[in-house]
Amino acid sequence: MPGPSAPRRTVLKGAALAGAAGLGAAACSTESKLGHADTPTPTASVDLGPSDAVPVGGAKLYREQRLVVSCPAKGEYKAFSAQCTHAGCLLEKLEGTVGDCPCHGSKFDVTTGKALHGPATVPLPEVPVTAEDGKLVAGPKS
Repeated sequence: MPGPSAPRRTVLKGAALAGAAGLGAAACSTESKLGHADTPTPTASVDLGPSDAVPVGGAKLYREQRLVVSCPAKGEYKAFSAQCTHAGCLLEKLEGTVGDCPCHGSKFDVTTGKALHGPATVPLPEVPVTAEDGKLVAGPKS
């Protein structure tokens, strides 16, 4: 013969508390952060190729190098990490100068790094970039 069972109200209250604890943990995980990579920006110089690959007034995504570079005016470049500051996913594509994160829908202005649409709230980290002999080099100088 089975032992005494807990009253239905006690079981339901326990389930509700467990569910609320789970929601609290989920809410905590949506905070912006610099992602999962130990280093979301390069720690050494990275050759990105020809500087004219980035159109004036536009931007180019360098997924393999985890960077996005914009060119506000001829000969001027700005670079940012292409790793979303919400959960660390790499930006998937650019729509003009807006970078899209495929994981949770965050959007960034890749000319400023600013988060335009959440859940990300922290801007993309800026990365130094220079044009040398017609080539773009990002990251700290060696």
